[in-house]
Amino acid sequence: MKAEVISIGTELLLGEITDLNAAYLASQLPLLGIDLHFISTVGDNRQRLIETLNHAWQRSDIIITTGGLGPTEDDITREAIADFFHEPMSIDQSLVSQFKELFKHFNMEMPESNIKQASVIPSCQVIPNPRGTAPGWWVAKDKHVIIAMPGPPGEMQQMWLSMVAPRIQREFCDAIIFSSTMKTFSLSEAKLGEITRSFLLARNPTVGIYAKPDGIHLRIAAKADSLDEAKNLVKATTDELRPLVGDYIWGADTDTLETIIADLFIRKNFSLSTMETDTGGILANTITNVPGSLQFFKCGIVVNRSELGEGFGIDKNVISRYGPLSPEAVSEMASSVKREFNTTVGLGLAGVVENGDAAHKLGTILIGIDDGKQTYAFQRTYPGTRLQIKQRAAIAALFELRKIML
Repeated sequence: MKAEVISIGTELLLGEITDLNAAYLASQLPLLGIDLHFISTVGDNRQRLIETLNHAWQRSDIIITTGGLGPTEDDITREAIADFFHEPMSIDQSLVSQFKELFKHFNMEMPESNIKQASVIPSCQVIPNPRGTAPGWWVAKDKHVIIAMPGPPGEMQQMWLSMVAPRIQREFCDAIIFSSTMKTFSLSEAKLGEITRSFLLARNPTVGIYAKPDGIHLRIAAKADSLDEAKNLVKATTDELRPLVGDYIWGADTDTLETIIADLFIRKNFSLSTMETDTGGILANTITNVPGSLQFFKCGIVVNRSELGEGFGIDKNVISRYGPLSPEAVSEMASSVKREFNTTVGLGLAGVVENGDAAHKLGTILIGIDDGKQTYAFQRTYPGTRLQIKQRAAIAALFELRKIML
């Protein structure tokens, strides 16, 4: 099966937003054994979209569109597909009723413009949208299918996972695809590629390397006649990879570092407090994004680096002797916040997110951890923008905390 993705929206062509949907679908289609041959981007112009659909129809079996299903005048995907098939549109009153119930649930009055989203053509089957008002379309004709999904990535991904991918699997796939992801941190993409080189050449299971905000991921995917057989193939390869990658592995599949930390602290009945400079509270924010985090997270202090001192329980001699950007300072931060809030573990974080110098270049990260038995200090350097450095600082801190907790 050959697939094509059409991303719709003038804002994509203007560079106002990044096309996350095409990248997501490009990663998902191979898991179904479907080859993605083309990705197109077209603006909010009905005629150009019809032309793009016509090109796709000539060369692809499965055509997936994202975007253009909203309630405004420039949302023209439904109209373009209707014109392409020369079919009239009508309003599905059952969808209108669903919209009204949804707005009522949120104590809002439904705008008349939302009725447009209930438009259908005779040959389309409606795909429910679990996260929004824009339903998708599934239109199958002449051994082709056009699948129209909404543009917001959260809505599109949920529709894909719950509705679209399972149906594609049932109708078009003659084999079972199973995949698992091994997540690593503090290992470069190139180095991981060297370690796993022989596996990257394999055909089944296939192994791919992907750079992500929380590290480098290895995805192992296998194709087989049964799910159990595919799972066994993936497990065998994973078991061979694990000793090679070793301590750099921190999780798998849907794991996040913050959920792993939360699970560890809750199971051990431990508590945590943090103090961070330069990172603007991103560490505390990351930790508290996990449901149930307030069971163990007691305090997060965000302080200007220049204000570190006795007012925050920091020995002034440490700052005067070693400076606020030092292993000694972040260790003192960890011990201070642990002591002040009587927690099992204290964590200190500092970083250079702008204006690096000879002593501490841009991207320098310092992590201090006091677990009540020992104080640890780590120094790392990461490239990236201001936001990327802050994000990587929080991830690095949680990665080191996980190792110590284990």
